[in-house]
Amino acid sequence: MRKRGGGGGFRAVRRGLGLRRILRLLPPVLIVLGAVFYEVAPPGMTASPFFTAAPLIAAPLYHLRGTVAVAVASLGTAVGLELANRTGDQPDAVTDMITVLVIGFIAIVVNRLSVRADRRLASARYVAEAAQRAVLPDPEEHIGGLRIAARYLAADADASIGGDLYAVQETPFGVRAIVGDVRGKGLGAVEAVAVVIGAFREAAEQEPDLAGLATRLDAALLREGVRREGLDRFEGFTTAALAEFTEGNRALRVVNRGHPAPVVLRADGSVRKVEPEEASLPLGVSELGSWPDETVELDFPPGATLVLFTDGITEARDERGRFYDPYRRLRGRVFRGPEELLDQLIEDVARHTGGLTADDMALLALSRSVVDQPPSA
Repeated sequence: MRKRGGGGGFRAVRRGLGLRRILRLLPPVLIVLGAVFYEVAPPGMTASPFFTAAPLIAAPLYHLRGTVAVAVASLGTAVGLELANRTGDQPDAVTDMITVLVIGFIAIVVNRLSVRADRRLASARYVAEAAQRAVLPDPEEHIGGLRIAARYLAADADASIGGDLYAVQETPFGVRAIVGDVRGKGLGAVEAVAVVIGAFREAAEQEPDLAGLATRLDAALLREGVRREGLDRFEGFTTAALAEFTEGNRALRVVNRGHPAPVVLRADGSVRKVEPEEASLPLGVSELGSWPDETVELDFPPGATLVLFTDGITEARDERGRFYDPYRRLRGRVFRGPEELLDQLIEDVARHTGGLTADDMALLALSRSVVDQPPSA
């Protein structure tokens, strides 16, 4: 089953929630500190910064009632201290109290605007999530005797839609899969993703070999780029890796169209990088020239896993600018299944980058069980 995030993403969310809880404690702490400062500070110094900061911090973090309560508490404390010390009629004290009052009112307005913005953002997230699920539906956990796992992580934590794509389908020619990356952003990239996925679903059932399937996808992108005025031709430029499992999943074929090379991880932890001797152009740019696709064929033994991913993995950098190397990092490792493999791979990327990613990441893992299961009906 596909998940929208991995271990690293979950940890980032937990860190964000923890920081929010800490920040929510600041308003009452600031009010207390303001009262203490007022009592111990020498004459001429004001505690109003404490009392004005409290409601401003509460505005984006609290509900309306909470923000109003903090604003009232700040003003009440400031006024109470001045009255208790019989300085409420002094010009500086009056100015401070008016400042706290005005800032408290501003904080309430900010709270209302923040709530509206949050609602709009939540609506946008819902629409984006619905669009993502429509374009990239969850793959089944078992297809054609293979165990399947997929992940999609957006570089922007507030977004869940982008130009990375994947699909798995059982066909008359074996189980076929694709992982790709549309070069573009925004709605045009999403449209290109829909075109590629739709063309793959149809052509995978009809084309007897992967080279023919890649040609069909290329033609679909070119045709759609001409037909749709809103689909930027350059956003139709798509890298992709196509895979096909045959002979009862004992054999694997791969065609690569300018995409990061997939990797086969065997049951003993050995790794093979699946790449052609000569690179091919991405999909959608055959007008620049074309040549026959090279199909890489290899054995796919029991317990092996094919891992495909987009360049959000291979181009992830650490603080020194060093790229993440999934081929080296997977070597020698053994996993209980594709789900665990992808989760740990994502966590490893998060550790490498310090939790900061510049590009979306899509990952797809297809595993052959040590004891083969009968193909699904």
